[in-house]
Amino acid sequence: MTTMTPANYSPKQTLRSQLLDRRQALPALVWQAHSELICDRLSANTAFRDAQTVLAYQSCRQEPSLNYLFTHHHKQWGLPRCLDRDLQWHRWKPLQTLVSGSYGILEPPPTSPLLSPQEIDLILVPAIAVDRDGYRLGYGGGYYDRLRADPLWRKIPTIGIIFDFAYVDRLPIDPWDVPLDAVCTELGFRD
Repeated sequence: MTTMTPANYSPKQTLRSQLLDRRQALPALVWQAHSELICDRLSANTAFRDAQTVLAYQSCRQEPSLNYLFTHHHKQWGLPRCLDRDLQWHRWKPLQTLVSGSYGILEPPPTSPLLSPQEIDLILVPAIAVDRDGYRLGYGGGYYDRLRADPLWRKIPTIGIIFDFAYVDRLPIDPWDVPLDAVCTELGFRD
């Protein structure tokens, strides 16, 4: 097994590591305040306001928290469950029980009702970084790229959710990367 050192990281791995360190170094009060600002910006957005069924995520590794949205907006929510190499989306209501998934991320239990692409109006996508062209840097598993490669899922609008320091000019991209439709940070929607 090869040991990875910063000298032999790919550009994506290096950037991922730097931005994760920066995000995880945010003081708790700053993280919470910025998360609430992101939720405020989303709440004012037409695409979010008009959406009935929204796919979201449970924050991990100090991703922006969407808890304010969950408790203040009466929408049909969906959360992902990792199943092999894909995401499976389940209906979820705030305060419903979640279980720890294969990556330690809270997710709905396997018995929760499934959601199909035809039911979804909007997807809120977690990211480590997003660039000006909408390309996303995730954790490297390719879950969202595989989801968006499917034509049924591809047509559903997506909003990347990041803190503003992670909005960058340009990310290294691969042929399978699919850009997001919009990006929201604590400063608002970025063009």
